[in-house]
Amino acid sequence: MAIRNHLKRGFTLVELMIVVAIVGVLAVLAVYGVRKYIANAKTAEAKNSLGQMGKDAVTAYEGETMDNKVIAEAKSTTTLRRICGTGTTAFIPGGAAAAPPSAKKYQSSKADWSDSADVKANVGFPCIRFEMTAPQYYSYGYLGSGTDTGSFTASAQGNLNGDTNNSTFTLEGLVQGGRLNLAPSIGEVSPEE
Repeated sequence: MAIRNHLKRGFTLVELMIVVAIVGVLAVLAVYGVRKYIANAKTAEAKNSLGQMGKDAVTAYEGETMDNKVIAEAKSTTTLRRICGTGTTAFIPGGAAAAPPSAKKYQSSKADWSDSADVKANVGFPCIRFEMTAPQYYSYGYLGSGTDTGSFTASAQGNLNGDTNNSTFTLEGLVQGGRLNLAPSIGEVSPEE
């Protein structure tokens, strides 16, 4: 009989308040987790693009180029390797002085990635044959020595949340022993900004 009375009376106000507090804490944790997850997903664009730029730079370095002069009879020419040099459009979008897109995406054009002077000189993005066709959160840069020794730096800079702080990602490559080696990881500064 006592058990039936206890089951019929319902929950006390204290019990309901405890449940509300627990649900509130879980909601706050969920919102924080989702925001962090979304920011982390957006940074994947920069990491994937820099990885592709690194692969493209190695491919361009390993590609066989030769002297473009006429070879005398019974003579030969050497195979040349070189890191792609810095182009006039070293940063996309907008050049070196431009800020990255702020809390929005930018749709670049083919002309952004293939400036006619860069195509003619075979430097920068046309040399490594890299361009983005999808809207992007980040501005991208490529700086290279343009020599058979030396290094290159590929970078991505963005501002995901629209504040005054930018996130920066970098990938470096260096010629060692006749091979272009990439850094084992991508450098990150304030990745979720």
